[in-house]
Amino acid sequence: MDVAVGSTNPVKIDAVERTLERFDPTVTAVAVDSGVPEQPWSIDETVTGADTRARRALEATGADYGVGLEGGVARLEGVPGLSLIMWAAVTDGERLERGGGPTLPLPDDVATRLEAGAELGPVMDDRLGTDGIAKDEGAAGVLTAGLTSRAQALGEAVACAFGPFVADSDRSRPSR
Repeated sequence: MDVAVGSTNPVKIDAVERTLERFDPTVTAVAVDSGVPEQPWSIDETVTGADTRARRALEATGADYGVGLEGGVARLEGVPGLSLIMWAAVTDGERLERGGGPTLPLPDDVATRLEAGAELGPVMDDRLGTDGIAKDEGAAGVLTAGLTSRAQALGEAVACAFGPFVADSDRSRPSR
């Protein structure tokens, strides 16, 4: 199975490789524009970014599947504060499926800086005295004390988006 990931971020590539490991995928990273702001601010923007990345990755490579991953922030009805959200999209050129990953509450000091126009990765780096947290454990890893990581959280979104392609087949091989 050939899979194109619409990102060159090693965490996103790792999330796809680990999640689809049993299918022995060949994964190609493709730098594509998500079509949304660097810091998506709603479920709609985050899903749109994932959709765009998946389509553009597939178009750029001719792989069997294009995968797009996008992290964003949103205020969710019934949930206090600002939340970190993660979405994935998978397309085979005919179908487009989506899946959400974990949702994590963001600390108030982080939310305040994001609302002032900052981006989550640099805010977390500044808060922790690190550089490149988004290419490592991510906010998800830090905010859960390692109970999950950015790759694991994104992998859940990939599994949920890819699932319909697998479930429509014999449950052991992808439907292409």
